[in-house]
Amino acid sequence: MNLTTKLKRSLIYRIAPFIKDDAKYIKMRWDAYMDYSLHLDEPQTFNEKLQWLKLHDRCPQYTQMVDKAEVKKYVAAMVGEEHIIPTLAVYDRAEDIDFDALPNQFVLKCTHDSGGIVICRDKTALDKDEAVRKLNHGLRKNYYYQNREWPYKNVVPRIIAEQYMTNGDEDELTDYKIHNFNGVPKVVLVCKDRYRASELTEDFFSCTWQHLDIARPNHRHADKVPERPEELDEMLDIAIRLSRDIPFVRTDFYVINHKVYFGEMTFFPACGMNPFVPREWDYILGTYLTLPNNKNI
Repeated sequence: MNLTTKLKRSLIYRIAPFIKDDAKYIKMRWDAYMDYSLHLDEPQTFNEKLQWLKLHDRCPQYTQMVDKAEVKKYVAAMVGEEHIIPTLAVYDRAEDIDFDALPNQFVLKCTHDSGGIVICRDKTALDKDEAVRKLNHGLRKNYYYQNREWPYKNVVPRIIAEQYMTNGDEDELTDYKIHNFNGVPKVVLVCKDRYRASELTEDFFSCTWQHLDIARPNHRHADKVPERPEELDEMLDIAIRLSRDIPFVRTDFYVINHKVYFGEMTFFPACGMNPFVPREWDYILGTYLTLPNNKNI
C-alpha cells in the first residue's frame, strides 16, 4: 500500500462521523479500498451487493443480531441454549468490571463492535489497566460510522464477559464462518489463529467440503488443508435456521469437544470492501445473492 492510499484512508476514517449521506460515504470509502468502480444502481459483485444491502435492507431485528449480548437470546430461542457460550456478566462501563469475581480464565469484549476483545488465559498475568483502556476505547466508537453497517448504529455499547472456551490442545479455537445467501449456505470460511494477525490463515470450502480457489489479500492458506469437521452438517442445519428470510448473513461457529457453539452473526464481512483473489469470485459469489425487490428505506 502506497503512502497516498494510506493517507486517503486515514482521512476518510477521520471525517466519517461528519458525512451524513450514507451512499456518499460508501462511495468515498469504496474508492479508497477497491480497485473497480462501485455500481449501486445495478450491483453485480458480492461486495457491491453488500453495499446495496447497507442502504436498503434495514430490518430492525438486525440490531439484536449483531449485539454480542442480545443475539444470544435470539439464537437460544431459535436453536437451543446448548449452542450458547455462557455469559458471566455484562457491564455498562469498563470501570464496572469486577475482576475479582471473574474466574481465572475469561473473555471480555464490546457488544457493539469488531475487535474490542480481551482474552485472559491467566488472571494473575493480566494487565487490568490495559484491558480497561482497550475496552473503553472500544466503547467510545460507534462502529456504524466507520463502514455504514446500519445494524450497529443503535446497539447500546456495553461489555460482555464470557466463559473462556478451550478445545483440547488447540491454542485457539477454529472459526467456521458459514456464508448464507437467501437462507442457503453456500461457502464455509475456516479461520485459524485469528487473534494472531501474523499467523491468521483462511481457507474457503463449498458446503460439500471442496477446497475452493479463493483468497483475500494479505491472508494465507493453512499449511495443511483443514479437515472436514464431523459436526459440519449440524452447523449447516443451524445456519439455515438462523439465516431464514435474510438476503445475506454469515453465521460463525466453533466446535468444542464435539459440540457446536454459536459465535456471531455478520451481515457485511470485511465491510464488503475486501477484494477476492482471483477477482472472478466476487462475481461468482454475487450470483448467489438475490437482492430484495423492495427497498426498506
